[in-house]
Amino acid sequence: MSSNGDLSDIGTYDSFWEPGNYRRTVKRIDDGHKLCNELVTCFQERAKIERSYALQLADWAKKWRGIVEKGAQYGTLEKAWHAFMTAAERLSEIHMELREHLAGEDRNSRMWSPPRRGTTRLVRQSTALQRETIAKADPTKSQDEVRKLQDRVEKCNKEAEKAKGRYEKALEELNRCNPRYMEDMEQVFEITQDAERKRLCFFKEVLLDIHNHMDLSRSDSFRLLFRDLSQAIAAVSDTEDLRWWRNTHGPGMNMNWPQFEEWSPEANPLVVGQDRVSQAEGVSVSAGDEVPGTPQEASSRTGSHHTSDWSDEENSKKFCAVNGVEEEKTVGVRVRVLYDYEGQEADELSFKAGDELMKLGEEDEQGWCKGQLDDGQVGLYPANYVQVIGS
Repeated sequence: MSSNGDLSDIGTYDSFWEPGNYRRTVKRIDDGHKLCNELVTCFQERAKIERSYALQLADWAKKWRGIVEKGAQYGTLEKAWHAFMTAAERLSEIHMELREHLAGEDRNSRMWSPPRRGTTRLVRQSTALQRETIAKADPTKSQDEVRKLQDRVEKCNKEAEKAKGRYEKALEELNRCNPRYMEDMEQVFEITQDAERKRLCFFKEVLLDIHNHMDLSRSDSFRLLFRDLSQAIAAVSDTEDLRWWRNTHGPGMNMNWPQFEEWSPEANPLVVGQDRVSQAEGVSVSAGDEVPGTPQEASSRTGSHHTSDWSDEENSKKFCAVNGVEEEKTVGVRVRVLYDYEGQEADELSFKAGDELMKLGEEDEQGWCKGQLDDGQVGLYPANYVQVIGS
């Protein structure tokens, strides 16, 4: 509703001074209370929007921070990516603070409720008094009274001139009372104007406060948020990231190239096997008895044939028979794995860098060695994938 309209075409019948037209001014007080409720409801909805946005920002930042941490991105670009999640978390806090400020304005607006309730009580009291006055001055008359009035018509006509004189005198008296009437009416009107002025000023202050809270461009924390984000993006260095990858996963990695090493008894101890001939006390071998041979000799006698010296049937434990009892004999050297290897054939071992195993033989002409894992599995592996522990 405009407050600057042209009032020149408003007739005198609608004048404030006409009886009953003061009600528009009284109604304005009641409308002011309704406007307070509408203002509160309006920014309550905005506060809910700010809270929802803040929570969604926080959830988004939490979700994508985990994805980026577990993803393939690395180096300074990963830090810049994380900076966006940090900025979202800080922005979420700013919008949550804005929501709290809007809720505070809601509480301030409610202070207009008590004055409005007092005004309503006064209006009801005035209405009751008016009804009582009208009831006492009811012009309804009985039939007898009407006839009497008709009889007096003629008499009244005769007294018309006298009545006219009295009427003119009454008008003169009324005109003398007009200044007092206008003064009283204007005094009450100014009271309502003062109340409305306070409401308008209060609304203006509330709207300015809300504007200050919502104008994030004036917020130091908001400016710092995007300044830090800009600095994080500017710190991205493709040169640094590529150098890191080269040294961590590329040609810049250290390599233990194979080198000729002199054989050392300390590094490669020989394990001397036990005598194959039984020399147990109290047991004699007759001329007709045969001394048990080695497993290889037994194999050749039975006609069995091994296609490879690294057969899966062998293991790291060799036995010799002494007086009919098998005794365990361990051979080999402990080595540490340098690189991961996945066996391609059934007779090949699989291991990870850092694992340890037992080297059971020397490297063959094809670069393979025989070894045994801690779980007892025996197989072949690339000789240059391990290093003797302690060397």
